[in-house]
Amino acid sequence: MDSANLKLRRREELNGHRGMVVWFTGLSGAGKTTLARALAERLERAACHCVVMDGDDLRRGLCSDLGFSPQERAENIRRAGEMARMFAEAGMIVLAALISPYRADRARARALMPAGDFIEVHCHCPLEVCEQRDVKGLYRRARAGEISEFTGISSPYEAPEAPELRLDTAKLDLAACTERVLAVLHEHAVFSRGRRP
Repeated sequence: MDSANLKLRRREELNGHRGMVVWFTGLSGAGKTTLARALAERLERAACHCVVMDGDDLRRGLCSDLGFSPQERAENIRRAGEMARMFAEAGMIVLAALISPYRADRARARALMPAGDFIEVHCHCPLEVCEQRDVKGLYRRARAGEISEFTGISSPYEAPEAPELRLDTAKLDLAACTERVLAVLHEHAVFSRGRRP
């Protein structure tokens, strides 16, 4: 075993869990960030090392130079994927909440991780429900033509074909969604024996 892998194994033993990427995808307003933060709270209460990577935060900082063309969206997800990989290699559970509308971009992010260390969670929510939620007023502005290339309105969203988990966030409450994600993490043996967030 090389020194990098040895360090990672030691880190995982100390943390009581493996490094992992949980990638939440879905329309704006589908509940990705809300779910990622609720999950982070549960994990932190169990002394797990995790980080929430929110798409809006990345757009304000690391990716503030990018627009919303398909090429710029691809670069946005490339950067997010690389960042998620680095956190996971440091032994953290990464909760990445990004619209990430294109399947090919999400596939590239998955390919950065070892098999089994990337869990795609599709937060499925009908467009009309996302528009009703619209706390930021983005859908209203997109419908008015004030925002171009807005996912779900003037730009496509390619739903995952085979995510590890699909959640109907219009029907399931936050607690139920959180429990389902935790169940998938347990199925993937992310936590050491006896660790139960």
